[in-house]
Amino acid sequence: MENDLIAQVEDLNELVKIRRGKLSDLQEAGNDPFQITKYDVTHHSIDITDDFEALEGQEISVAGRIMTKRLMGKASFCHIQDRKGQVQAYIRKDGIGDDAYEAFKTYDIGDIVGIKGVVFKTQKGEISIKAGEVLLLSKSLQVLPEKFHGLKDTDTRYRQRYIDLIVNPEVKETFFKRSKIIKEIRYFLDDMDFLEVETPVLHTIPGGAAARPFNTHHNALDMDIHIRISLELHLKRLIVGGFERVYEMGRVFRNEGLSVRHNPEFTLLELYQAYTDYYGMMTLTENLIRTVAQKVLGTAKVVYDDTLIDLEKPFEKLTMLEAVKKYTGLDFDEVLDDEAARALAKEKDVHIEKHFKKGEILNAFFEAFVEEHLVQPTFIMDHPVEISPLAKRKPSNPAYTERFELFITKREFANAFSELNDPIDQRGRFEYQESLREAGDEEANKIDEDFLTALEYGMPPTGGLGIGIDRLIMLLTNSYSIRDVLLFPTMKNK
Repeated sequence: MENDLIAQVEDLNELVKIRRGKLSDLQEAGNDPFQITKYDVTHHSIDITDDFEALEGQEISVAGRIMTKRLMGKASFCHIQDRKGQVQAYIRKDGIGDDAYEAFKTYDIGDIVGIKGVVFKTQKGEISIKAGEVLLLSKSLQVLPEKFHGLKDTDTRYRQRYIDLIVNPEVKETFFKRSKIIKEIRYFLDDMDFLEVETPVLHTIPGGAAARPFNTHHNALDMDIHIRISLELHLKRLIVGGFERVYEMGRVFRNEGLSVRHNPEFTLLELYQAYTDYYGMMTLTENLIRTVAQKVLGTAKVVYDDTLIDLEKPFEKLTMLEAVKKYTGLDFDEVLDDEAARALAKEKDVHIEKHFKKGEILNAFFEAFVEEHLVQPTFIMDHPVEISPLAKRKPSNPAYTERFELFITKREFANAFSELNDPIDQRGRFEYQESLREAGDEEANKIDEDFLTALEYGMPPTGGLGIGIDRLIMLLTNSYSIRDVLLFPTMKNK
């Protein structure tokens, strides 16, 4: 096995040497392809096949990468790949000239060429271009993976996404869909009169989420800076300032582990709407996801990991108390205090931290016993106040908050609140979070004095929502790992 691998590497090295030799020959002959600065492209591959009747007999020009090549004496065929797909070119010696044809015969799979010619259909019925000119635009000095098997090694695919995009067309389609999903989200929110804004990436105080930040240092100001973990606190400052509907879609950064669901940098949508609450956010969330699915896929019933996910029917709603009772039979309303909750956790072998209170223990039971059942869209509502430092308390039960999380395919997709706008209560929540930091919780929030000052000026009743865009794209493209929907995921150095 080892000898076979060494032989393969030696063969590849020899092929690379041959390609570099061809480049040298071209340069010595004054035909250096890297000296070409532009090429006029009139059509793309799909344009030609879709509009064949209108284009038949017309002269066009295309450009792309040679993916297949068949030499047959005085005539040859090749397929070139552009951003939309592939198209066949028919190349004859008497069509492009003796010298140009001899040059074409030396071109390699992976070379980028421009082809000018007439659209026609071969005797076998394949729409093609009868070349009148073939021009080498860039020489490929590396060998593409074997065409019939493509690039399957996931580590190489993620590290060298450019190869993945060349040889695996379905990957390119995923990222076309990603772009369309993001556009449709913007269309949806713009139509609802939301204003798209940009807020700082560099924060003096990390806040808005329970996460460890990446830290850096600003030399000129001689101060520590944190790369944002959330968009929340700056957007709510804008609500205070009078922007009644705002959103931002951008990268956030969390210094956490990697998994099929987590990447240290990811795309987050956060929006805030004055004069509504978390029920308003539920309606918006459900309509947004359903509408985007219909616009991008043509249906709101999607298949994910061989399971039909129905985004058309109304999403289920359960409080966290109801969900835990449904899947464990335990009623936390009957758990009298923190000590009783700790005893129950010990009895049921649920891991908790020493400082956990009843509300945090309820959440631990939810994570241990409920999340794995939430395949179809489900809003989990009314989280304990201990785990919701930025959400408004329920007037009818102040131990819980007006908060929901949306779960689909056992994963959290969205998090939303009736936003806490009481600056005195907010200070108390921040102080509790600070006590957790002092107890060793590096993900707990810090006190943000400027944000508290903003609240003291008055923030109207507000609903806020955050959606993990990458997870939504995973759902709508049937992608198993978050790395499959990030063009350049974070990878450990080799």
